[in-house]
Amino acid sequence: MPFVYRLQKILDFRIRKKEEQLMAVQKAQQDVYIAEDKIRQNNAEIQQTIKDRKSADFRMMEYYDNYLHHLWDKADALEQERKRLLAILEEEQQKLVKCEQAVKVLEKHKDKQKEAYQEEQKAIELKQFSEIGVQRFFIQSREQAEEQELEAQIKQLEMEQNENEY
Repeated sequence: MPFVYRLQKILDFRIRKKEEQLMAVQKAQQDVYIAEDKIRQNNAEIQQTIKDRKSADFRMMEYYDNYLHHLWDKADALEQERKRLLAILEEEQQKLVKCEQAVKVLEKHKDKQKEAYQEEQKAIELKQFSEIGVQRFFIQSREQAEEQELEAQIKQLEMEQNENEY
């Protein structure tokens, strides 16, 4: 009979939870990448605006300054968003670690149960072989006893025939 792990459904459930958590971590990581990309784009826009301001008409300076202040405020907001997303990512990664540990515990338990099952099967097999060996020994002993008895009877008959011939 093959090995059946009695907690297999729980193990499968924990594996599914781990995979779902892995997907959540990947989504959080993707959100962080998007936030960092937005920060890079905003920084590039700031640099371009500063460069354009140098060659712009002096009457437009106030607009450039206002726009730069807007971009710097946006940069601060984007940085705060990135920090928030990094905190979420860290939290999701910690949840993933806990899920992985829960799966590893059950997998280790399953391995131990499987080893115990295999040892039990070996013991049962050895016991069966032992019983077969004992039965074979008794059968062989009986056959040897019967052969010895037949040989004794044959010798006795031969001796009787030898006596009758004389």
